[in-house]
Amino acid sequence: MALSRRRINQSDKLVVMDAEDIGAFEAKTRLSELLDNVRRGHVYRITKRGKPVAELRPVSAGPRPTFGADRGRVAMRDDFEAPLHDMKAYR
Repeated sequence: MALSRRRINQSDKLVVMDAEDIGAFEAKTRLSELLDNVRRGHVYRITKRGKPVAELRPVSAGPRPTFGADRGRVAMRDDFEAPLHDMKAYR
């Protein structure tokens, strides 16, 4: 396996690694370990007979939701905090 260089993606502060080549058989054998490393930002280029066939990388979380984006889409009844009559037995 080749060593990787680290860089930081400023948009989401995820540490991203340059892809590290790993053979398909070794990737299959060490998948659990590789997934732990991917969770920490490592990226692997999986090769078959020396040719790249896939990349194993962290899933991007996507943009964070904007606070208040659902304003006006949710309605709560006026009696939302009122005691439930069915729950008297549990008091």
